[in-house]
Amino acid sequence: MRRDIEFKVDDGTVLRGWHYLPDQRVGNVPTVVMAHGFASVKEIYLDKYAELFAQSGIASLVYDHRCFGASDGQPRQELDPLMQIRDWRDAISFVETLPETDPARIGIFGSSYSGGHVIAIAAQDRRVKCVVSQVPFISGSRNSRRLIRADQLAPTRAMLDEDRRGRYAGNPPGMIAVVDPNPAAPSALPTADSWEFFESVGTRAPTFRNEVTLRSLDHFLGYEPGIYIRDVSPTPLLMIVALQDHLTVADESLAAYEQALQPKRLVTLKGGHFGAYVDEFDVAGGSARDWFVEHLRSI
Repeated sequence: MRRDIEFKVDDGTVLRGWHYLPDQRVGNVPTVVMAHGFASVKEIYLDKYAELFAQSGIASLVYDHRCFGASDGQPRQELDPLMQIRDWRDAISFVETLPETDPARIGIFGSSYSGGHVIAIAAQDRRVKCVVSQVPFISGSRNSRRLIRADQLAPTRAMLDEDRRGRYAGNPPGMIAVVDPNPAAPSALPTADSWEFFESVGTRAPTFRNEVTLRSLDHFLGYEPGIYIRDVSPTPLLMIVALQDHLTVADESLAAYEQALQPKRLVTLKGGHFGAYVDEFDVAGGSARDWFVEHLRSI
């Protein structure tokens, strides 16, 4: 069963999404809180994960980040990872108030950019009893050097600095495409498979917009969620890594996993970054479901 929900976070911004409940339940149920990755909205396959979890007796709160999709927030299309983490922790507080929730059995699921968020959240918030980090973003400084050509790093920094000066002068924020058919053209996610994936989800996710603020890219470059990886323990961590991932590069995720403490588990996918949502969903979604069943339903 799915119903629309909305809730306020600390500064009064209203976030909107879905609350999934198992069709058959007795008493309060474990609940997973999830939101999407870079510039994505909940319709981009998060419903598939929530439906799978519900079939195993686990509820989900699925919502759009502020400034995206159905949620409020200004400026539109701006990603501030630290603000998103604060909102996520408020989403946990909200889900604790729902009469169907067992507040002692809350998990979190994040994918791509939010795969980094959930590492940081689990390290800081012990209300979280289980975490799944899928194809995670680990390091802005190192990941950016894999996505941005060396001769384009300085011009990119100059563009961001000029945008900062403009905003200080009162100008509206500059914008950049999320993806472009030409990987050499300026975009936030300059890989061919990123373009192909977001082109394919147009009818599924009509609220997706192919642009973000330049400040979002500035935040991206300085975001380092991997520094929290050792502090997730003793919360159980499942990391799902796509071995051919060159967007949130696989070797960074594998190195982070090696630094994580027990209890932990690694699941690898054969393909690239976006396979977790489509071609390899049975492995990715099934592994996440089993992890939540093991660590939330058994409490």
